[in-house]
Amino acid sequence: MEKPASLIVVKSNKVVEASYLLSLSEQRVLLACIAQIDSREELTEQYQFEVSAAEIVDLAGLDSFTNAYRDLKKAAEKLYDRSVVINDPDPENPQITERKTRWISSIDYIPGEGKLVLNFASGIIPYLSRLSKEFTQYKLKHVARFESIYSIRLYELLVQWSSVGEREIEVEWLKNQFQVGDKYKRLGDLKKRVIDPAIEEINAHSNLWVKYGQRKSGRTVTHFQFQFGMKGQPKERKQLTEEEIDRAARPGETRAAVIARLTGTSVAEFAKPGDTFDQALARKRELADVKKKLR
Repeated sequence: MEKPASLIVVKSNKVVEASYLLSLSEQRVLLACIAQIDSREELTEQYQFEVSAAEIVDLAGLDSFTNAYRDLKKAAEKLYDRSVVINDPDPENPQITERKTRWISSIDYIPGEGKLVLNFASGIIPYLSRLSKEFTQYKLKHVARFESIYSIRLYELLVQWSSVGEREIEVEWLKNQFQVGDKYKRLGDLKKRVIDPAIEEINAHSNLWVKYGQRKSGRTVTHFQFQFGMKGQPKERKQLTEEEIDRAARPGETRAAVIARLTGTSVAEFAKPGDTFDQALARKRELADVKKKLR
C-alpha cells in the first residue's frame, strides 16, 4: 500500500449516501482497500486487496500493535456479513428503489503475517470503479484519525458538497442512512452521541471546518443545516437563521432562492416552490449534465 499521505478514497455518491453500519475497524479496513483502487479503471471480483495491522497503525496513528491486530481480526470476523443498502441504484431502471449488497465476497485473515486479504463483492464494484461522474473523493489521511463511527460518514456527506459550502440534511434521513434505528429517539441524544462528536473530530483532524444549526417544521426540528469549508480558505460565511431568511424573502420567492441570493450561490432560477437549497442545486447540476451530453 502507498504511503498514507498520498492515498485517495473515491466512491460513487450512491455509496456516500447509502444506508449501512460499520465498526471503526471495519471502516478503516474498507477505506484502506478502496484507496488502492484506480477508480477510472475496471475492477473485477477476482482482484485481491491486502491490508496489514502495521498499515492500520501507520494510517490511524495508533500506539499499540496489539490493538491493531485485535481490530483486524474482529474486522475479519464481521466484515463478510456486513451489507449496504443503495437507494435508486440503476437510473435506467427506476422501478428498482433499493439494492442490498455485501461489501466483500471473501476475506482471509493471516495471523502469522497480521494481515487481511479480501475481494470486493460484485454488487458494490460498480460504485467503486470506472467512475467518471457523480463521485466523491478525498485523501484518506483526513479521516484516518477519527474515533467515532459516524465521523467518516458525516465527513463524506459534507465533502460531497464542498463546492457549495452548506448542506441541509433531514434528521430522519440521516438516522436511516447511519442505521441508528430507535437508539436515539430524542434529538438531544442524537446530537450528543452522533452529530457533536463527529463535528468535533472533523474540526480537529480533517481538512474541513464545520458548524451546524437546525430547522423546524412547525414545532419539530426536521433538518440539520451544515455550513463548512476548507481550512485556510476565505472566512466562513455566516450561517443564515430562519428569521433572516424570512425577513429577506421577497413576495413569491422560494426559500432556496432566498438562500442563493443571500449567499451568492446562483441556483435561484432552478428552485421550485418548496425546494430546499440542496434540491435546487441538484436540479441545476442535473441540467448541466444534460447540456454536456447534448454538446
